[in-house]
Amino acid sequence: MRLVTFRQAGVIRIGALIEQGSQIVDFRAADATLPADMLGFIAAGHAALKTARQAIDSGFHRLAAKDCELLAPIPRPARNIFCVGKNYHEHAREFARSGFDSSNTGGAEVPSHPVVFTKAPSTVIAHGASIPGHLDPTSSVDYEGELAIVIGKGGRGISKANSFGHIYGYTIVNDVTARELQGKHKQWFLGKSIDGFCPMGPTLVTADEIDDVTKLKLKTTVNGELRQDAVVADLIFDIPTLIETISAGITLEPGDVIATGTPVGVGIGFKPPKYLKAGDRVAITIEPIGTLENPVA
Repeated sequence: MRLVTFRQAGVIRIGALIEQGSQIVDFRAADATLPADMLGFIAAGHAALKTARQAIDSGFHRLAAKDCELLAPIPRPARNIFCVGKNYHEHAREFARSGFDSSNTGGAEVPSHPVVFTKAPSTVIAHGASIPGHLDPTSSVDYEGELAIVIGKGGRGISKANSFGHIYGYTIVNDVTARELQGKHKQWFLGKSIDGFCPMGPTLVTADEIDDVTKLKLKTTVNGELRQDAVVADLIFDIPTLIETISAGITLEPGDVIATGTPVGVGIGFKPPKYLKAGDRVAITIEPIGTLENPVA
């Protein structure tokens, strides 16, 4: 199921994108007992999904997608977004050579353990919304296309073997970064957490729709130029490792988002760096999630 949060006639709703993206099934119109927001829907678990599938099968309560405004699947996460740095081999080397790597990895290009940081909930914006590059005083805005995990069943001390049972689904994020701030402040939070610096979407695909997540392909273009092209199998630390590592001492909760890292091809990897500027368009595609595209302002 391709879940969406959308605005129609001034009201924010949740539903499913169907018919090759041409229609949206409005869940609350189909069944008023269903939660009205995505975080509540995720927390409601399999029972809510079963009711939603019945709504889809009924053929009723469908809206034309063109008449609706897609928002981020989780417009305002309850907590910071968990992120993983340097988690593709070639990107780890690219970042180490860039001069912006302030992480303490003992001089190694490839980390021996996951590098975990967070982005503030206020960074999240929708597919199609403008990335506010003008908020970066250093004019060093960069893109990072990433597959993101959305947690369904919460827990602490989750083992690798049980990790996939805790995944609700997958979406796309663009871990937009002010590189000069990232390097200047050593800790990455300020450079990563400028308002609007985390486009998310366009859909949240439930885990049952994806047989093997490692086979998913990620492609990022800037103004139509291919910059990133990788498969999830290339992750240094795979998804089970990330869930086990983060949950070792932090209780994961339904609706938590974990961005798994970006592959080689970010702006700082070029000589000179190819930073984003006003008017640029960044598009990240991972099927069956779709394409997350945003202009830069």
